[in-house]
Order: sequence, then structure tokens, then C-alpha cells
Amino acid sequence: MKNMETWKLKLNGTWNEIKGKVKKQYADLTDNDLLYEEGKDDELLGRIQQKTGQTKEAIKDWIEKL
Repeated sequence: MKNMETWKLKLNGTWNEIKGKVKKQYADLTDNDLLYEEGKDDELLGRIQQKTGQTKEAIKDWIEKL
């Protein structure tokens, strides 16, 4: 079974670094879209999903690979 928490660890540890890569990939995302608050992971995924049209699972996988 895949470790579902890997992407959350990346959010907590290096989100500012990852945020730049996300914005580079998806220029439509704003700083507000990418605002990360601890414990509000699903809200962040929802905002990214809404702007990119990707599934939450695809976004999680992509974040893990950054």
C-alpha cells in the first residue's frame, strides 16, 4: 500500500519550495490558491483541483514527485 502521507510531509517540510514549482507548471494558480495552512490539506487540494482540472489523487502523486 502506498504511503498516503508522503505528499503531506512535503507540504509541511518544503511547501515554499514546491509552491514555486507548482506555479511554474500551472501559471493560473495564485498565491491565494496555494496558501497552505496545516490541517487544511483537502482545501489546498480542492483549490488546485479546481484550477487545474486534475484529480486529487493525481495532484498528490505529482506533489510527491516534485
